[in-house]
Amino acid sequence: MSTSNNLYEGRNAFPFERRNYLFFLLGIALLVVGYLLMSGGGVEDPNEFSEAIFSTRRITLAPLTVMAGYGVIFYSILKRFAPEKAEG
Repeated sequence: MSTSNNLYEGRNAFPFERRNYLFFLLGIALLVVGYLLMSGGGVEDPNEFSEAIFSTRRITLAPLTVMAGYGVIFYSILKRFAPEKAEG
């Protein structure tokens, strides 16, 4: 019974550890980079067609980066790290 009290320390404890938040921020950064890689490729004139929208960066690299970002966020939410020891 004392083990569960030591792990969670009551209802006022934070649901995630510091590492979870760092992984979450890393996932958000990967999402931003992925969506920035996906942007662009448009043309000013709607009657013209540009092959730039079919570049490897936009069809392969950007979606993989976005999926990796969502994967890291999913991991950060589900992973349960051991609580960090407080000094004192």
